[in-house]
Amino acid sequence: MSDRRAPDDAHLPADATEEERREAGDRLRERIYVTFTALAILMALNAHGEHLDSPTVLWTLVISVVGVLLAGLASDLVSHMIVHNTLPTAREFRHLLAVASRALTVLVVPVLVIVAAMLGWMEARTAVVIAITALIASLAVIARIAVSRTGIAGWKQLIVLVGIVALGVLVVFLEQLAH
Repeated sequence: MSDRRAPDDAHLPADATEEERREAGDRLRERIYVTFTALAILMALNAHGEHLDSPTVLWTLVISVVGVLLAGLASDLVSHMIVHNTLPTAREFRHLLAVASRALTVLVVPVLVIVAAMLGWMEARTAVVIAITALIASLAVIARIAVSRTGIAGWKQLIVLVGIVALGVLVVFLEQLAH
């Protein structure tokens, strides 16, 4: 048994194995999907701001994200069986569950501010705007982590980061356009 601490998604040790890197990448990828899903839901709800009520926002957000995570888990299971011609091992299945469950951490701030609105500490629309802002900020942090790991020159990192942010803005714009 190794006494090395298990790596987290943002701080892999320099000697991380390829498997550890792949697993961290899987978790980050799922968090990004969940973040965009939560953004789409909150932006759609925000478009109907005059009718927002906190319990409905919370219920819609949580149920939708859990549904997306379960769909992702089903997709991972099916793709594993197709690629490997077998069911996942217990360890592989635990990894699939970890990917899905850890992605729920994306909802911490949105859920807290929506609960604050339910308690009357702020308006529902304010809570939704704060939640959207927090989700966009989390995407920026993830993008910064990814770019910093590339080892490319600082000016190239900046160009890549701007490109990723522009892509994120485009996604948010398209989600708004759909509503």
